[in-house]
Amino acid sequence: MSEFVEAFEFIGRNGAVPGEPNLPSLVHLTLETLKVGAIGVAISIAIGLPLGVWLGHRHRGSFVAINVGNLGRALPSIVVLAIGDTFLGLGLTVVEVALVILAVPPIVTNAYYAVDSVDPDLVDSARGMGMSEREVLTDVELPLAVPGVFAGVRTAAVFVISTTTIASLAGFSGSLGDIIANETSYHFYGVLGAAICVAGLALAVEGALALLQRALTPRGLRAGAGERPATTIGQLGASAAAHT
Repeated sequence: MSEFVEAFEFIGRNGAVPGEPNLPSLVHLTLETLKVGAIGVAISIAIGLPLGVWLGHRHRGSFVAINVGNLGRALPSIVVLAIGDTFLGLGLTVVEVALVILAVPPIVTNAYYAVDSVDPDLVDSARGMGMSEREVLTDVELPLAVPGVFAGVRTAAVFVISTTTIASLAGFSGSLGDIIANETSYHFYGVLGAAICVAGLALAVEGALALLQRALTPRGLRAGAGERPATTIGQLGASAAAHT
């Protein structure tokens, strides 16, 4: 129990360690960790979301979506770092490559299944109203797929934030991993305090994305499954009227 007390005291001192005046502040390292993670998540969304949505809209590629997910789980980030160091050298680039390989699979898999599982009767109704394929995707499928899509993004974000500590192993200095990898300077209570900060940061990111998901989810879906068909059909009618 005393270790946890000392860890929270370390957090309260903003990472200051008696006798070590030149160490970076805990706030600085936390913000740098968030920045590294945000870059990785942004790149992963740019790669994985269009692919998963397109495959789901086409109702093809389940083999690709499933195996991309399995590949991401089968490749430990530390192995990716070791291989990447050979070709890219040490630094931020190889860290981001490892994070993207970790984050893309859940984004692709969840986006695919979210779009693919949209009620086909609603999609057929939209096409019958004269909507183009692009309009079917953007006005019908994507709004209904928001919860599933965000499930993948939230999972990926938590994975990435939790894994950014490997940056110190790739020669990149400036994340909470610097503390975790340097028990000599920070002592055990500092390592524990940094781990608590990583966990708190992951939970904060998860909470922020959950709020964003709620804001982007159509009101009918939030209200409950019982109201979903009526609300969605009404939206389809309004959208069709706007395009005629």
